Amino acid sequence: MEYFEAIKNRRTYYNISKESFLTDEQLEQLLNDAVKYTPSAFNSRSARLVLLLNENNDKFWNIVLETLRERVPADKFSSTEDKISSFAAGYGTILFFEDQTVVKTLQHQFPLYADNFSIWSNNSTGMLQFVVWTGLEQSGLGASLQHYNPIIDEAVIKQFDLPENWKLVAQMPFGNPTAKPAPPEYNPIEKQVRVY
Repeated sequence: MEYFEAIKNRRTYYNISKESFLTDEQLEQLLNDAVKYTPSAFNSRSARLVLLLNENNDKFWNIVLETLRERVPADKFSSTEDKISSFAAGYGTILFFEDQTVVKTLQHQFPLYADNFSIWSNNSTGMLQFVVWTGLEQSGLGASLQHYNPIIDEAVIKQFDLPENWKLVAQMPFGNPTAKPAPPEYNPIEKQVRVY
C-alpha cells in the first residue's frame, strides 16, 4: 500500500478480534521501527511503548473496567462495560508513554525552552501514535486510540512494573477488523488549509 493510501485508509476500528495478520515478532519490529524513525524535539527520544498481548492485554482492560466501575453510575455502566469489552476483544494493546525524566532533564539543560518541552513531548508522541496506527493499517489490522489516563496510571505502573517517571498518554487496542466503520466525514478543506 502506498504511503498516502495507508493514511487515507487509516480509520478508527471499534470492532476487532483476537487475530493478527502479523506475528508477535513482526509487531515488535513495527514498534521498534516506529520508535526509531519517528522524530522528536532535540532528538529527545522520550517515547516509551509497551506491547500487551494475551493475558496481559486482558489484565490491562480489566484495570480500566474496574477503575471505571468505581466512577461510573451503576445505571450507566452497561454501555461502558460494552465499550471496554470491545477493546479487550482485540489481539493486543499498545501503551504509549513519555519518559518525564527525559523531559525534565531537557528543561534543566535548556531553560530558555523549558516551557516548550512538555508541548514538544506531546507533539512527538502524537507523531509516534500516527506512525504506529498507519503501520497497523498497512498490515491489515484495525485500531483505535483511547485515553483512560490518568485515572488508570498508578494501577498500570504497578501491574506491569514500569518506571514511575513514565507518563501514560494513550492506549491503542488493535486486532483483526470485524466490521467496517462508518464513512468518514470531512470539513471543507479550504477551512483548514490556506495558501498565500
